[in-house]
Amino acid sequence: MLHTVEKIGGTSMSQYQAVRDNIVLYNRKNDNYYQRMLVVSAFGGITDGLLECKRTGAPGVYATFADAEDDHAWEQALDNVSQRMAQINEQMFGVTPERALADAFLRERIAGIRDCLHHLRRVCAFGQFQLAEQLQTIRELLAAMGEAHSAHNMVLYLRQSGVNAILMDLTGWRTDEALPLDEVLNQALARVDLSTQLPVVTGYAHCKEGLMSSFDRGYSEMTFSRLAVLSGAREAIIHKEYHLSSADPRLAGEDQVIPIGRTNYDVTDQLSNLGMEAIHPQAAKGLRQQGIPLRVRNTFEPDHEGTLITTDYRSPAPCVEMVAGRRNLFAVELFDQDMVGRVSHYAEGFTDELDKMHLNLVAKDMNANTLTYYVAGNRKQVRRLVGTLQRRFENAEVTTHKVSLVSAVGSDMSIPGLLARSVGALNRAEVPVRAVHQSLRAVEMQFIVDDEFYERAVVALHDELVQTHAETVALAVA
Repeated sequence: MLHTVEKIGGTSMSQYQAVRDNIVLYNRKNDNYYQRMLVVSAFGGITDGLLECKRTGAPGVYATFADAEDDHAWEQALDNVSQRMAQINEQMFGVTPERALADAFLRERIAGIRDCLHHLRRVCAFGQFQLAEQLQTIRELLAAMGEAHSAHNMVLYLRQSGVNAILMDLTGWRTDEALPLDEVLNQALARVDLSTQLPVVTGYAHCKEGLMSSFDRGYSEMTFSRLAVLSGAREAIIHKEYHLSSADPRLAGEDQVIPIGRTNYDVTDQLSNLGMEAIHPQAAKGLRQQGIPLRVRNTFEPDHEGTLITTDYRSPAPCVEMVAGRRNLFAVELFDQDMVGRVSHYAEGFTDELDKMHLNLVAKDMNANTLTYYVAGNRKQVRRLVGTLQRRFENAEVTTHKVSLVSAVGSDMSIPGLLARSVGALNRAEVPVRAVHQSLRAVEMQFIVDDEFYERAVVALHDELVQTHAETVALAVA
């Protein structure tokens, strides 16, 4: 096929002029706007208002509805987020016919959600109906509102510029049944002519599998991936506010980091494990199996080709491509003298409890009588885990430490002395290393440090492993 499937994140969507000028219209004539699909996220901050703040956990409509004893609190939260959406309409369209269409769409959807939540409250007043059983459905209903709003607005906005954009609404608004995801997408694709139409697709897709139960707020990546696979796209593209760079530019400096340019799906798996939003491993799986390249581009640098991710890429010479990490982890350490020779028994029990509590295991290490798991979660969950482990292994000593993980990542890091150089760089930066792990596959090297040293560790490793290498290569070329 000739077409691409392109995902646009929430931060980029908030810069809707850049989306239009740098993604849709850039270097294209009227007959060249097509052979592509745009999968859009909600405008920045809107999903936080509908659900809860991803960064701080501050409650949105969903969290307020789930916890409130009366209707006032969640209705106020719904009013607040609908006002913010109406302000976006005003900013995008001013006083135009498109503004009237955008406002009418918003009013209808918000009114429908309000009625649904009121009815659910009344039904759950009867003991036979439990609100807890409906909360996942409510979460999906609210999340879908953000993508429906942004997709509908983008369609209207692009039509103002002469683009034949159409809305591919996958949110299942007022539908009677939930179909399997692939069937939902195939039905939508059958109604589209990519040679003359530009579909703007809601990142949320209502389906039998329930994307949020598996991917929570990463659901748009699954929609994006499956659309690319089912339609046989020649390339899948993610547009972000930054390049996929050698380090976080906010830490290492925008003038110091380097766009990666090329890497492979193995590296993106490591980044996903660190919580970086390159692409969810399950979403990448379909692209990888079908041999569809994934490109990550910077919305605000349309001339730059970005980073191309393929299955078989390996750096021409061994090198570190990126220094990344994850903050606010808990090191949960289980020590028991009786563990010797029975490590697998303890590891199985430890993993069991992690799964029950839905805690994300990021890394682990072990010796003869100690298991240490590095997990992402909140303090309340970790305290529950510690209590459960203590009851399960009565003679064990279970302790926790707040830490961060910093990783050097690359498609081929089989470099003699790399570990020694890394530890030396951290030592010079006065970063105490709590633990270190270097895998045989030479795609990642991990350092556990106290949380307060995270930023210093990222900068020190980036300076030593990425910038020094880049300067050496530049000198050799010169």
